[in-house]
Amino acid sequence: MLSGIQSRVGGGGTVALVVAGVCWGTGGIAGSLLATYGDLHPLSIAAYRLLLGGAFVTMFLLATSGLRVPRTGASARRLLVVGALLATFQAGYFAAVTLTSVSLATMITIGSVPVFVVAATVARTRRRPSGTTLGALGTAIVGLVLLMGAPTGEGLPLIGIGCALLAGAGFATVAVVTRRPVAGLDPLRTAAFGCWVGGALLLPAALTVGVSIPLRPDVIGAAVYLGAVPTALAYAAYFTGLRSAHPVVAALTVLLEPLTAALLATLLLGDRLGVVGWCGAALLVAALAVSQLRPEPVVTP
Repeated sequence: MLSGIQSRVGGGGTVALVVAGVCWGTGGIAGSLLATYGDLHPLSIAAYRLLLGGAFVTMFLLATSGLRVPRTGASARRLLVVGALLATFQAGYFAAVTLTSVSLATMITIGSVPVFVVAATVARTRRRPSGTTLGALGTAIVGLVLLMGAPTGEGLPLIGIGCALLAGAGFATVAVVTRRPVAGLDPLRTAAFGCWVGGALLLPAALTVGVSIPLRPDVIGAAVYLGAVPTALAYAAYFTGLRSAHPVVAALTVLLEPLTAALLATLLLGDRLGVVGWCGAALLVAALAVSQLRPEPVVTP
């Protein structure tokens, strides 16, 4: 499946990015099931997710093209940077969830990703974003707020908001950094070793809160799915799409994660999205469609 996506992307990379966003959207339910069945801390789930994702992509590579990685400084730096950024994203997001709430952490983290990418693109190219890009960005943020709902509670903890913004900045940096290819380092190897490095960085903290799980079919099944689909397949598809898509478009497709999660919760868990939520979903889809009309020109750094 991964090789099929990699070979079909070709032009804009939109198909791969959409696959990544939809797969990420299923990760919430899988992670929730693993937390419930396995009695795991969110930080441990993040470590499991990255390590298992790296393992699945590695097995795929060993069964197909081999695990050859260029032994160059550029390759090593890229993998270390990607791994550190993935660990930052996971740690920052789950810290924000602990300090605030799932809805607020998701809204700030995912909503800030395209904002950070647009800001970085403007700083790098010294070009103002087009009206189409700004319109898509504004529509996406409004749609995300409507979809997730207004945050509740007394006050907004600044530390939690800061952690969510750190997570968004980490993921946005992945989209910007991996836009420039490294000779001999393809998306699958980037996903495999990036997940390995990120998981290794999170493992010491995860060990302090516990990583043991009961060896039952429901727990193993949830862990396998979390590592295989919303991690291995999703990151491989995302890194593939980044090779030919503009980072702003790639960042906007990240919004498919909360959209997919909300729709799955409605279909499988009986949640009610409501009129406001459906309006938010429609705006997210509209923002993704608008971003494809006249995307920002790609400027190679």
